[in-house]
Order: sequence, then C-alpha cells, then structure tokens
Amino acid sequence: MTISVEHRNGHSELPLDTSAWHRAESQAAYDFRSDYVTCPNLSMLQSIINTSLGDDVMMEDSTTNDFQAFMADLCGHEDALLAMSGTMANQVALRSALTCAPYAILADRRSHIITLEAGGPSTLSGALIVGVEPSNGHHLTIKDVQRHAQLRDDIYDCPTRVISLENTLNGTVMPLQDVQEISRWARSQDPPIFMYLDGARLWEAVAAGCGTLKEYAACFDSFSLCFTKGLGAPNGSMIIGSKTFIKRCRWWRKAVGGGIRAAGVVAAPARVAVEQVFLGGRLQATQMMAKRIAQRWESLGGTLEHPTETNMIWLDLDAAEIDKEVFADMAQQVGIRTIRREIVGHEGRLVMHYQISDDAVSRLFGLFTAVLGERKCSNGVEKLQ
Repeated sequence: MTISVEHRNGHSELPLDTSAWHRAESQAAYDFRSDYVTCPNLSMLQSIINTSLGDDVMMEDSTTNDFQAFMADLCGHEDALLAMSGTMANQVALRSALTCAPYAILADRRSHIITLEAGGPSTLSGALIVGVEPSNGHHLTIKDVQRHAQLRDDIYDCPTRVISLENTLNGTVMPLQDVQEISRWARSQDPPIFMYLDGARLWEAVAAGCGTLKEYAACFDSFSLCFTKGLGAPNGSMIIGSKTFIKRCRWWRKAVGGGIRAAGVVAAPARVAVEQVFLGGRLQATQMMAKRIAQRWESLGGTLEHPTETNMIWLDLDAAEIDKEVFADMAQQVGIRTIRREIVGHEGRLVMHYQISDDAVSRLFGLFTAVLGERKCSNGVEKLQ
C-alpha cells in the first residue's frame, strides 16, 4: 500500500506495510472491553504523515492551534488545550480551578475522577473529595448537590469550590435539564462554585439526542472531551474553557509533563476522529446495536445493572449466577474479548464501538444463549462452575 505525502519539492508516494494495522483492526472488531480499544483508521494514519510538526509548548504547531480553535468554536467557548489523555485533562483542569486552599470537590461517588484516576485530585490538588450517592440511583440532581455542598466559610469547614459532573457515566446520560439546574445554582453562589465536566463520553449523550454539544457546554466553566473513547483516535483529550482558564491549564499541563513536541501527530488524527465519527453520525448506529444486545440478553432472562442508554451494556452476571471468570473464558473461546477482574466491578460491562463487526455480535449472541438460554431450569439460571 502507498500513502500520499506532500514534500516541499513535490508530491511522492510512501510505501507502507499495513499488515500490522490489519491485525489491529481485526482484533478491535471482536473486542467488547471498552470503546478505546479501537484501531486508528487509515484516514487517521494518513493525517499523521501529512501533519505539521511544530512544538505545542511554544504554541507553534499550526495543526494543533487550528484544532484547538475548531474545538472551542464547536463547543461555544473561548479556548481549548490539547492533553495527552482523559486523566491528564481532568487533573490539569481540576488543579487549575482550585486556586486557594482549603477546597473540596463535589462529585458523583461513581465518577472516574474518584474511582479510576489513581487518587489524582487528592494527590495532585490536595482536595477533599465529597463523593455523593445519587438519590435517584441514576444521576445527581440539584437536591443532591444542595444537600452535600459546603457553603460556609467557618474555620472548621472545607468549602465546595468545584462541582465535577460526568456525562455519560457508566453509559447513562445526565439529563440536560438537571445539569442546567445545578449550573444555575452553582453560579448564583457567592463566590460562584466552579462547574467542571468530565465529558470524555459526552459525544454519546449528544448522539443519543439528549442535548447539543453547545447546550451542555454552556453549563460549565470548563470540561474535557476524549478522542479515544468512541471516536477511535490513537490518543488525546481536549480541555475547553475561557482564555484565562486555558492559560492557567497550560502551566499545569507543563508541570505534570504534558508538554507536547511535534504535537500534530496527536492533533491531526483526533480531528479526523471528530469529523468522521462524531460529526459523521457514526455513534448512533453503535448505540442502536448496544440496545439490540441488551434486548437479546433480557429476552433470554438476563437482567441489567444499568439501563442501556448509549453504547454500554451492563450484564448482571451475579443475578444470573454466572461466574465472571467463566463468562470471560467462554467469551474468549468463541473469539471475543470481555473484561476480566483487572477492573473490579466492570466484568459484566460490554462496550460497543464503531469497529465492532456483525460477526462479533453474532458470536456474542451465541454466548448469551450458552450461558442463559440453555441453562434455564425451574429455579432460574443454573450457576456456571
């Protein structure tokens, strides 16, 4: 295979061995562990070859500068900053928002900044984390926030300085109306409480028709978007906010080692991912398939831990009395990959992405029949040993 490359002295063709890429794409087609297990497509790889190679620490890379401006405009904010990962974006943004201790962050107790980012807010920001259990079992409401936010500035208190929400969370959508209510209340306080969103999968909420990107973005002082989750880019997340805030984020990104040399190799494929997968409307088909998978599981007598609202299906393996390791082993035997115990509590999670093949879904349906359809008895589902 050859890929076109523009040189200063003219046009040439660069031969590439794509065998490794074909293997990676084939593996992604049968991998239900997450939506970041995708393989960069050929358009993304070509964008890397053709990109500018400037230094983003000195803000000299045209591809990155253009992409940051593009994302800020897409979201209706002033500025944006490319980060290497979703965790880096979250931690840089939170550290930039917390300017004068003591301070506390209020968040859903299930949120990634609490459970899956190595204690970053405590380690990097020294913040008190207030993890709140949603009273409705689905998402935080204004009443949950008002009940747990610390507004006093007594010498004994640690005031809430940031409300950090996450959308989507476990594949479920936080409704726009609830986000707007929390935002209005937070901004009405004296001083206002900073509104932050871990929007790594906000694409999915928008694709589900629950609100536009700009409608959600308007509720937050800053938020992050991830280009690997669902969109298929090889790397990168974006922090969105005001020019003043993004300038502060640049300092903290540098402090944690996130300065990017030759930044176009990250920015170029990420932009392709946004344009082709998100703006190209490919997430809707993924979500429809996720709902089909959930319906098949339930039609065989299985139950779900969480509703399937976007691209995640949460099989309740405990309720079906199915050993989680056995389930993962059987999945491997039929040629598909699911989560094992490395991520505790996620073993029943299946995640759809746009590179999952129809054959992989057929194999998954066969697995469902094997563990549910053929093991029903008068007392329910027999336990797999």
